[in-house]
Amino acid sequence: MSTGSINVSRVRVKCRLLVDFDGTIASVDTTDHLLERFAAPAWREIEEDWKAGRIGSRECMVRQIDLVRASRAEMDEFVAGIEIDAEFPAFAKLCARSGHSITVLSDGLDRMVEVALRRHGLDLPYYANHLEWRGDDRWRLAFPHARSDCQALSGNCKCNFTAGAPRELSIVVGDGRSDFCVAGRADLVLAKGALLDHCIKADLPHFAFADFGEATEILAGWLERRTVTDLGGEPEQRAED
Repeated sequence: MSTGSINVSRVRVKCRLLVDFDGTIASVDTTDHLLERFAAPAWREIEEDWKAGRIGSRECMVRQIDLVRASRAEMDEFVAGIEIDAEFPAFAKLCARSGHSITVLSDGLDRMVEVALRRHGLDLPYYANHLEWRGDDRWRLAFPHARSDCQALSGNCKCNFTAGAPRELSIVVGDGRSDFCVAGRADLVLAKGALLDHCIKADLPHFAFADFGEATEILAGWLERRTVTDLGGEPEQRAED
């Protein structure tokens, strides 16, 4: 089924979608690619400490970005080459036509998110960690959306953004560890990668998806089956797709 053929006239609920960037909207983890290109090899040891749970993502990213050596021109060139899922713009347009809002949440770098969305004509609110140029080839991070009580010690605590309008469904779309906590507060999760494994283990309401072409059809079909009076019901789970 093509995106254009989806009938959205039966959709009678409003949703707030919280969509991850790295590995979800973007085709790769842009922070990892940045580190592979511009950081000293020690960034991988720091990454292993994070994966093992010895440090939180905030400390991990501060230490890794401190290893980056890239001029402002080199950074701009790198950011300009970031690719996104080709079907995401259509997904965003479908949501807008149906009256559903999208907020892009990333525990990565705001510079990547801003440029990628703007290049594809997407005027969406986004929240991420702030990458700041210090001069020459040095960079540092700031965390305007961190929370001291964040269990994952994330730079951008996505649980900050779970509150929506009354009777508004919350849908999380993501692929990684930064989405675990917020997924537990959602009415529905569209998941792939590590987030899919987490949803299966935690028995969270979810659908598996491979790309935004598939996500568009899954979401449209699920919304058409929902009614305003059914807001307390549980969506089916489909982890095997």
